[in-house]
Amino acid sequence: MTNLLTLKNYIKNEEEKGNLIRIKKEVKREFEIAAILGKFDDGPIILFEKIKDFDIKVVGNVCSNRKRLYEAMNMNEENYHEKIYFAMENPLPCEIVNSPYFKSDPEIKVKDLPIPKHYENDASYYITSGIVIAREEDFQNASIHRLMYIDEETFGIRIVPRHLYSMLQEAKKKGKVLNVAICIGVHPAVALAAGLSPNYKIDHIHVANRLMNNSFHQFKCDNGVYALAESEIILEGYIDPFEEINEGPFTDLTGTADVVRKQPAVHIKKVYACKESLYQDILPARNEHFLLMGLGKEVLIRKYVERITPFVNKVRLIKGGCGWLIATVSARKIREGDGKNIIAACFAAHPSLKIAIVVDEDIDIDNMDEIFWALATRLNPAKGIIVIEDATISSLDPSSNQELSLGNKLGIDATRSFLKPYEKYKRSNIPISKERIDELIKDVTK
Repeated sequence: MTNLLTLKNYIKNEEEKGNLIRIKKEVKREFEIAAILGKFDDGPIILFEKIKDFDIKVVGNVCSNRKRLYEAMNMNEENYHEKIYFAMENPLPCEIVNSPYFKSDPEIKVKDLPIPKHYENDASYYITSGIVIAREEDFQNASIHRLMYIDEETFGIRIVPRHLYSMLQEAKKKGKVLNVAICIGVHPAVALAAGLSPNYKIDHIHVANRLMNNSFHQFKCDNGVYALAESEIILEGYIDPFEEINEGPFTDLTGTADVVRKQPAVHIKKVYACKESLYQDILPARNEHFLLMGLGKEVLIRKYVERITPFVNKVRLIKGGCGWLIATVSARKIREGDGKNIIAACFAAHPSLKIAIVVDEDIDIDNMDEIFWALATRLNPAKGIIVIEDATISSLDPSSNQELSLGNKLGIDATRSFLKPYEKYKRSNIPISKERIDELIKDVTK
């Protein structure tokens, strides 16, 4: 067990590095878990040891820090995009085993899971970390979906028109239900892979297996779905394409309550868990949510932009844009018009994107002051602003037509013009080294 890439082993290693805080006081699953996770956003992993009325512990903020997420998969800022893209293009099937890594307790049911309620506007308790693995006859798909608790056997699931939606439509045509296994509590590589966009019919668990050099295993559930054996909790059941219920409101990545929609129902027939299982929670509209949704899109945006210029410095779906709606790209143009082509590439790579900002490679896009400096000194509004009307955008944007996912897009080309010499756009420098400055002020006291 010690060598398995389970969530337990991962957080144990992170605790040894000082990256985990244990909350020993009893907390309620209503709002208190969310409040504490929000306080430590972008910080350490939080382990809640006592949940009122529940035996199973809760862990959150597992993937809330970009650097820690890189390190979990042996990546860094310089190579994460290449490693993720390679794994998407070269998935690796897992070894099949007979069961999950733990001995499941048949007495544990859905009612025994400490599913939190996060925000006051939320309609119910929501599973936010559930990786929904759905199986057609000869392929699987895995993706993270919010799951609204209805009763001990039923959840409402929000599905947008992507791969799982397509599978559900095919099941509906055949007059069948879609069998699923919902995995909760996984290694960060699996959570990240579930948010990626590989080609249709590729099992995202196989992408995670490539990322971690063939370290994961799958087992066959009673309904035929191959679940991740290293999961902490697995809910086995099916989505009924003919049954719809009111799903929401739910506070999603914008931090605002999403609209109520008719959505499919998930029926749970079996629970794989034990008292030592960890329930993993993702606090919506905070850094972990942004990173798991956005990191894969950053990779795709970069690949599209590299078709225009090979000199791409960084791509970010910025936190202020909910990790989803605003992209910034720093790159070196080759031709005068490349800025606008890069904007077009951003929108093509990420259809939900609302705003794309392009700056030169000398701008640090992890520093908002640098981005605004580029807007102040390099943007010509008459030439650098592009508005695209009535385009498909995110249904989560409250300024859009959320029923039709229809809205407007904004592109901002804040790159320097080649019609003026670079010196006109370059910051002036004070020609004294940092070492000399330190020497001059070393005797200064506060």
